[in-house]
Amino acid sequence: MTTATRESLADAELSGLQKALILVTVSTCTMLYALTATIINVALPQLQGALSATPDQIAWVVTLNVVATAVVTPMTGWLVATLGQRWVMLGSVAGFAITSLFCATALTLESLLVWRVGQGIFGAPIVPLSQAILLAAYPGRDRAMAQGLFGMAVVIGPAVAPALGGYLAEAYDWRWIFYLIIPFCVAAFFLTLVFVREGGRDPAARLDWTGFLTLSVAIICLQLMVDRGERLGWMESGEFVVYACAAALSFYLFITHTATARAPFLDPTLFTDRNYVLGLVLVFIYGMLNFTPITLLPPLLQALKGYPDSLIGMLLGMRGIGMAIGFFLASRMGGIDPRLSLGIGIVLTGTSGAMMATFEFNVPPSQIAIAGVIQGIGSGMMWVPLTIVTFATLAPSRLPEGASIFHLLRNFGSSIFISVSFMAVVRTAKISYAGLVEQLTPFNEMLRFPFVTGAWTLEDVVGLTRLSSEADRQALMVGYENAFVLYTAVCFATLPLLLLVRVKRD
Repeated sequence: MTTATRESLADAELSGLQKALILVTVSTCTMLYALTATIINVALPQLQGALSATPDQIAWVVTLNVVATAVVTPMTGWLVATLGQRWVMLGSVAGFAITSLFCATALTLESLLVWRVGQGIFGAPIVPLSQAILLAAYPGRDRAMAQGLFGMAVVIGPAVAPALGGYLAEAYDWRWIFYLIIPFCVAAFFLTLVFVREGGRDPAARLDWTGFLTLSVAIICLQLMVDRGERLGWMESGEFVVYACAAALSFYLFITHTATARAPFLDPTLFTDRNYVLGLVLVFIYGMLNFTPITLLPPLLQALKGYPDSLIGMLLGMRGIGMAIGFFLASRMGGIDPRLSLGIGIVLTGTSGAMMATFEFNVPPSQIAIAGVIQGIGSGMMWVPLTIVTFATLAPSRLPEGASIFHLLRNFGSSIFISVSFMAVVRTAKISYAGLVEQLTPFNEMLRFPFVTGAWTLEDVVGLTRLSSEADRQALMVGYENAFVLYTAVCFATLPLLLLVRVKRD
């Protein structure tokens, strides 16, 4: 990031009103991406039926959007240096609005995926640029308060969106969840037009295209490996081997080029800051934990429990309410050791995962809502101290580029772990189904008693069909439970990393 950009992003003499207006503007802009990330999950089951897709195919609606965001996010610094921070934000918001409109009018899964990629591309610069502007406007002790208010403002939309999106999808159809985004885009565009200052251009700035392209290919190939590995048969498939070789080669070229280039795509000296590197590890894990439950729960609740979209939306909205509480608590704890808030947040998030891993077919909606609130509180309490810890020892001049890498890893963590979780569902469901059907034989004494089996019988085709369907249903539930067990294990395994965090003393 150039000197001109740094100075434009770090005006130290802002008045209280100017800071507040900047906070409102960047919160509204960032809310667009957060809104899309949560609202789409409500309609995944309806999208699956409307577009004749399988569960792992419909998951691409989420994962391809996140991958596109992850690929473009590191370009934020170069885009600001080339176009200026104001035009980057205006162009991103306008492009996001247009691609959202095309998502609403898509007729096939393929066209929807294309426009979801467009949403990811235009939405990518919004979050890191907003955070860089906010970090520069609120230095020192005010940073925790600003991040807390920023977080609460950002989750207001995602908290309401699932309930409203679920109602619209049920009353009309899934297209209205994208139409709902357009008014927010208009509001964000005009706020940016008025309150975001021009600046940040540097004609001398150059993009390291070799670094950008090799990193992008590595990310995309790794995502394809995880997404398609289960269906292709992993190393037994030539296609999978091609993805693996391309990912390894691209990553090798990226590392060697970064180590030898004069002006690499990612500045390697950033990784000499211990807190920053540890923060990148933690934010990668945070990305893994943040969006996975709201991606897994909608298909589980509709396919296995028959919940309508409106109820699924309300239950997902509970997580947003929890996040608002978590952000508030974290902002109030800004004066104490951030490791404490991080630890509490991780424990709460892991506890919610353990609760979800025990869900059964008769789980009441209240228990699902409680788990969502706990998970939201944990995520909210993790975010503010995580941001403070990551950027505490980083020079102000390096905030924009540092924020880009920070959000790159957050998005990449989300996309990878969502794919891994669906892979766990599918793989363990197959294993469970194979174990269950082994017991469905005429030699099983329990199946000889009609008062035990009811409509599940081996005597006719209808009974066999019902028995097979029930075995499939039970196996799929086991698959989802195993995915939440994996989620819980990853969460609690993060706790020892907090011992490595250094706290900056004033």
